[in-house]
Amino acid sequence: MSVVSLAVVCLLLPVMNRSQTYPPVPIAPDPSRFGMGIQRTMTLLATSTPSHRNTVRVLFYGQSITEQDWSRQVGDWLRQTYPNANLVIENRAIGGHSSQLLWRTAEADLYPFQPDLLIFHVYGSHLDYEKIIRRVLQRTTAEVLLQSDHITKPEELADPTTLPTPTTKDWSAWWNQLFLPDLAKRLGHVELLDQRVLWRQYLNENHLAPSQLLRDGVHLNAWGCYVMAKLVEQHLVYHPAAPRSSSPMVQDVKPHWRGNRLEMDFTGNRVDLISLKTDAGKKIRVLIDGKTPSAFPELYGVTRVSPWPESSWPLILRTTAKMPLQLEDWTVSFHNASKDGKSFEFEVVGSKTGPDGGGRNDVPFVSHSGRVVIEPEDWNLAYCRAVFKSAIPADLKATWSVVPHFEDEPTLPAVGDSTSEAVVTVAQGLTNGLHHLLLERESGGSPKLKSIRVYRPPMLPDGS
Repeated sequence: MSVVSLAVVCLLLPVMNRSQTYPPVPIAPDPSRFGMGIQRTMTLLATSTPSHRNTVRVLFYGQSITEQDWSRQVGDWLRQTYPNANLVIENRAIGGHSSQLLWRTAEADLYPFQPDLLIFHVYGSHLDYEKIIRRVLQRTTAEVLLQSDHITKPEELADPTTLPTPTTKDWSAWWNQLFLPDLAKRLGHVELLDQRVLWRQYLNENHLAPSQLLRDGVHLNAWGCYVMAKLVEQHLVYHPAAPRSSSPMVQDVKPHWRGNRLEMDFTGNRVDLISLKTDAGKKIRVLIDGKTPSAFPELYGVTRVSPWPESSWPLILRTTAKMPLQLEDWTVSFHNASKDGKSFEFEVVGSKTGPDGGGRNDVPFVSHSGRVVIEPEDWNLAYCRAVFKSAIPADLKATWSVVPHFEDEPTLPAVGDSTSEAVVTVAQGLTNGLHHLLLERESGGSPKLKSIRVYRPPMLPDGS
């Protein structure tokens, strides 16, 4: 399915009244496997208590289907079902952006969020889809729930009689019956929610046409949102007897100080310090591999670029750099734009770097400092103009910020209450591998720390 075919933006999606009665959704023949691929997340949720509230980060990511109200319903269900968990739930989906575009926006949206659970659905290129999931497994310790497509056409109501092949002309059949199951099997560390099979069963058992759950040819109405929410919720199951990994992705290490120094080797890409109540307000100096965290270029992140007016669509899909970044804000000013936004000139200014060059959108751009790189394919102005129809503002600007994913000398936070943890992330985004951590504390009234939490993504940068 093309990018443009999904460019309908659901700005006023119908809100589902969950008290309305719909036929219950079907349960798979063997639901005992549901949730087996996301047990670290489910364990954190299920073992939260009033006296110990685990923080669980959940991210919904995709395009306009994921923007719809079903994701809010799932978030509400999680909060009601696991009231003792400290849930941090965000939806960063971007309507109309297929995998060909979303792999670029994921650099600012997805990996820096560091979710415990990613609930993901997107149409588009299977190559870029796999690229996104691989990078999730290389850069985060997220568990991933992949959603297959829902039924949208009458011809999809018939149960498939044969397994498609890579040469099958029916892209949807190949994608849902072959590619997604194969991807989940090859990569591991992900769970496939085959909602397409149960969606088909639901329609057939209740003698419904696909259109009765849709507000147009693809997007869900209130009934469809109810069905999708219930299908997702079925997979969010805790299995207390499920086997646990002997090499956990997230591990707490008890601190062992020698005087005012602590040294340890760790394998991973992120380190958090968990402080005790008595540690509040005290400082610790951090060195990793003999350097301060701020000396690692990979620990500088960028925010999503500002959107087209009155939308969430970023004017630039992705910005990269050839030289180390510094913490600052960036602005792109557009000039001499054609009516359709396919041709324009621009200038780039950094709040610390200052004026840093300019160019045309059809030529790869590298700023004078090397801190801003924009490829022609990263510009999103023409697509925004084509979909939203309104004229390009004469004073249009795109902005973003460089933000730290590090702390060189963190002041340890106070524990808000006895039920929650006080956490400071000292490094997030290191190359996933072996590192050496050195902590130095002040001599008088030194902090002790409750634990050191190390995050080790399951896949190495080379894909192994």
